[in-house]
Amino acid sequence: MPSVLFTSHSPAISGAEVVLLELLEQGAGASAFVFQQGPLADALTARGVSVTASRWGGRLGAVKRDRSLLRALPLAWPIAAIVVELARLVPRYDIVYANSQKAFILSAIATAVSKRPLIWHLHDIPDRSHFGATQLKLQVGLANRRAARVVVPSRAVADGFIAAGGRADLVRIVPNGVTASEAGDIASGAALRAMLGLRPGPVIGVFSRLAAWKGQHVVLRALATLPDVSLVIAGDALFGEEAYAAHLKRLAEELGVADRVFFLGQRSDVAELMRAVDIVVHPSTSPEPFGLTIVESMFAGTPVVATDIGAAPDILDGGAAGTMVAPGDSDALADAIEHLLSHPAERQAKTALALQRARDHYTAKRMRSMIFGLIGGVGVEAP
Repeated sequence: MPSVLFTSHSPAISGAEVVLLELLEQGAGASAFVFQQGPLADALTARGVSVTASRWGGRLGAVKRDRSLLRALPLAWPIAAIVVELARLVPRYDIVYANSQKAFILSAIATAVSKRPLIWHLHDIPDRSHFGATQLKLQVGLANRRAARVVVPSRAVADGFIAAGGRADLVRIVPNGVTASEAGDIASGAALRAMLGLRPGPVIGVFSRLAAWKGQHVVLRALATLPDVSLVIAGDALFGEEAYAAHLKRLAEELGVADRVFFLGQRSDVAELMRAVDIVVHPSTSPEPFGLTIVESMFAGTPVVATDIGAAPDILDGGAAGTMVAPGDSDALADAIEHLLSHPAERQAKTALALQRARDHYTAKRMRSMIFGLIGGVGVEAP
């Protein structure tokens, strides 16, 4: 197996970083370059990964996806400094594996001199709703010239990359995988209700960071028409989205549902919480590149209601393994929740199919096998 340097920019742990941690679960002997110290670096180190942190990466948090090239000019010095740091590391390795958009752009520049093969794991749908025109053109152009492969988690991401001008021959679809965990302290809905002081009745859950496009506000509006249902929201604002988090709490008060909504913040026991609720809702209003929450719910044996966009329809087999609703439609969401709660046989059939589908397609073991096989193939091709 060729030696690999994994690169990633965000110090926080969100979807892309969870995938990297699953990939390097047994990380002894692996190496990573991160833009700054933080939870991701700590988690990688705990797995035995040798981590190098940039001295300059903390300043790159100001580079937003929609930032123009002109507005990014004040950051030219730290960007150049990180490229130099990377360029010094790269010759020690056979392959560089970039796990994020910023990491890919800087890795593409850093590997240009050493001619080391570069793999980009693209976790986002590359379109104008996610990226500014300059960044989109830059990343796709660099991928076409510098990437040996572009790994994507779904057909939705592959289609977006190709539509943005990316080369189809570079793309390899590798679905994200998770490690199904055993039930912990919260083993039932009754235990969850006791822990939170919930009144009797059904409990639904939303598990994602707090962001407008994640759609938590849609669930609150649906809840207003479901008087017997309680809602737990696990997740926190990560990327400057604190205003939206505050808006959600105000909205719950305005809708008269605050006494039935429990904001749990960031949790380490998500799998147990998913097993404890009656339904998991995945209410994204913009296309998701994948949807780890959906897969985790499938492994938990809990029925899923998800919006019919992005990768969700593929993951849920067109709705056979879950329930699909239109994005942003709180009435349709409320109807779907009410239907599932009143049809236990249908819930059981969908969850059984979902669990088998998750075991067949979305395990971390399968993902690791596919990605490391791909890395080995790139290593063989390298001069």
